Amino acid sequence: MENFSFVNPVKILFGKGTIGQIKGEIPAGDKVLVVYGGGSIKKNGVYGQVADALSGYEVHEFPGIEPNPQYETCMKVVALIKEKGIDYLLAVGGGSVIDAVKFIVAAVYYEGGDPWEILSKDAEIKKALPFGAILTLPATGSEMNGNSVISRAGIQEKLSFASPLVYPKFSVLDPTTTYTLPPRQVGNGVVDTFVHITEQYLTHYEGDSMLQDKLFEGLLKTIVAEGPKALETPTDYDVRANLMWASTWALNGWFGNGRPQDWATHMIGHELTAFYGLDHGQTLAIVLPGVMKVMWKSKFEKIRSLGCEVFGVCGADQASTVDKTIKAVEDFFEAMGVKTHLSDYGLDEEAIDKVCKRMEERRWKLGECDDITPDMIREILTLRR
Repeated sequence: MENFSFVNPVKILFGKGTIGQIKGEIPAGDKVLVVYGGGSIKKNGVYGQVADALSGYEVHEFPGIEPNPQYETCMKVVALIKEKGIDYLLAVGGGSVIDAVKFIVAAVYYEGGDPWEILSKDAEIKKALPFGAILTLPATGSEMNGNSVISRAGIQEKLSFASPLVYPKFSVLDPTTTYTLPPRQVGNGVVDTFVHITEQYLTHYEGDSMLQDKLFEGLLKTIVAEGPKALETPTDYDVRANLMWASTWALNGWFGNGRPQDWATHMIGHELTAFYGLDHGQTLAIVLPGVMKVMWKSKFEKIRSLGCEVFGVCGADQASTVDKTIKAVEDFFEAMGVKTHLSDYGLDEEAIDKVCKRMEERRWKLGECDDITPDMIREILTLRR
């Protein structure tokens, strides 16, 4: 196990009726800006609970944060914050809303030129506004980490940043808020959670990190067992609670310490979203099986463990073990309603060319060993046609 230093400062308020507790978390007298997405919170009762909890505060709103939040929209929020003298933000929604707010609270105080430099040039963040989150779509783990991914439509870019200054002060996780999610969002969220874990678990690393491995396997078993149930019985509280808590733990930093991590699947997937607007979960379902197939020799021990421990499939030899495990992963994604090939989304060789060209231009090498070259990315995507 490698050395590490770790702090996670996020306070979690978990369970039924916990939205009402936010009043005790936001300083009295603060001007609060509530940021949310397409308006589903007004249909499922969350908006009303937030309004009740914020009675007595001066409250402003900004609706309309997109899936794969856009830089241009975020900058409109920055302008509103400066105009109204906002003290505190409340992100109400899924990972897209929370990611957007993380960028917004940093961009408000950015002293350089274009705040896009936070993403494109890893510009230093020196200060950020405080914010809390109310999670309504479990998927990204953004409610308990300092990471964010933002898109910029004008240049077809999707980039990420991380800073300890953009951890939420608190996050509310009420599983009942997920009961009315459309099946597509449930499926995407489960796939995203699954791949967050495998990015940290499916590596070449064979050191003594048994604790992390077993914790990851426990999370994966939970997701595989509960994911389909969420589609079958949407209002089963225990199922929703297990999935919500698993998605948070998949990327809150606790289990990934002391080991290298991959993230090639995400980086390749981001380009498919940037160019073609695919859902984030859809891109991951396409790419992960290809990464497993191309990189199987260095990742074999973890692929074998994934197959045997999580899916109960073990082949007679290495090749059959890899193939059976990949098939099990694909079948699980498909069972969640998320297709696993480029052709399922109307994409062909042109998409592969565009992604590989961009990787060449950036001179990126991906994976935990920085050994996945643009040529290997082409191989990965070609397998997923």
